[in-house]
Amino acid sequence: MDAQTLVAGMEAGSIGRRALVQLASLRLTLAVIVLLAAGVIAAYFLHGATTWPVAIPLLLFAINLGAAVAVHPAFRRQAALLVFHLALIAIVLLVAAGRLTYLKGRLELAQGEAFAGRLTQAEQGPLHFGRLERAGFVNDGFSIHYAAGLRRGATRNHVSWTDAGGMMRSAVIGDNDPLLRAGYRFYTSFNKGFAPTFLWQPRGGRPEIGAVHLPAYPLHEYRQAQEWQPPGSATSLWIMLMFDEVVLDIGKATEFRLPETHSLVVRLNDVRHELQPGDALRLPDGVLTYQGLRSWMGYTVFHDFTLPWLLAACALAVASLGWHFWSKFSARPWDR
Repeated sequence: MDAQTLVAGMEAGSIGRRALVQLASLRLTLAVIVLLAAGVIAAYFLHGATTWPVAIPLLLFAINLGAAVAVHPAFRRQAALLVFHLALIAIVLLVAAGRLTYLKGRLELAQGEAFAGRLTQAEQGPLHFGRLERAGFVNDGFSIHYAAGLRRGATRNHVSWTDAGGMMRSAVIGDNDPLLRAGYRFYTSFNKGFAPTFLWQPRGGRPEIGAVHLPAYPLHEYRQAQEWQPPGSATSLWIMLMFDEVVLDIGKATEFRLPETHSLVVRLNDVRHELQPGDALRLPDGVLTYQGLRSWMGYTVFHDFTLPWLLAACALAVASLGWHFWSKFSARPWDR
């Protein structure tokens, strides 16, 4: 190696060292903290801006912290302090990865209906690659106990699914007991209600069975009506559930249940029809048969692969910090 090459290598090393020092500066740390605070505020107030304003400052903070570990020899001389800062870097990177790949959503399923991967509402990171179609399950019905005053108790929702080996599985889930499928967590929610079920026979098409989810009950007890169009139909219907009995008695303990007797009012233009299970209604483009009343349940779904890794990194950070302080103070008698 000639002298010119040696000098060039030393200059490159010096430039790299100066760049690391700049990246490790406390001024950059302060700027990143301000940027992160601004990102959190933006994510809270701006619709749709919930990922990059938080993820980018977190990535910058990880770079700043990593450069500080590389530049300052004090970190490398103390193993406990080094492990703590490496764990802290892992936590920051995992939080950023979680924001880039997470999913939060909502869905509704009538009793007996299978989840096929469609959400009614979803929020997700830009790098989330959906696998919801692999998380199918069936809502087999639920029970909810209410104390006097309509104080809602635990939800017990029976679900079933077919595992990878073709075996049928079942479970009981609730608001705090999720169903784990394909990395997703499904929880029940306070949203539930009644779902009139129909057989729709379009003219010249294949028959379909589906349910209309009426507004949540008892939250919208006096608004059990919905506008609806049968699949592929241009006809708009107004549907209202009618019953006289008290389903949930506010004065005593009770259970969520379907009304024992009911009728379904279907209004087509200015013509009012009152249907019982089994009654059919002829529409301009097909025949609609009312099959009966079921319940529907609302679910929340959550996905974040970083959670177990975050737990491990946090445990390592706490343990290494305890190790550091124990090593620092154990060399001195505590009674002096």
